[in-house]
Amino acid sequence: MNKQDLINKMASDAGITKDQARTALQAFEHGVTEALVNGETVQMVGFGTFSTSERSARTGRNPKTGEALDIPAKMVARFKPGKGLSDAVN
Repeated sequence: MNKQDLINKMASDAGITKDQARTALQAFEHGVTEALVNGETVQMVGFGTFSTSERSARTGRNPKTGEALDIPAKMVARFKPGKGLSDAVN
């Protein structure tokens, strides 16, 4: 399922127009992104938790030359599925 398929599904399930569903999805994406940028966690009981964590700096290798290179530390987004989502998938 891609983004447009999700918008179509949201529109049909909620009985709203596709434009309203697109706006709602964009608002959700913006809200989650803004919270993560601010270092907050987004918890949706039964669905899952969006959070950030720091990936530490490490040394990698160029697969072509075998040369060592430094990979800098960075923040990464994480998603941990909730019990409801995990149960539905299994």
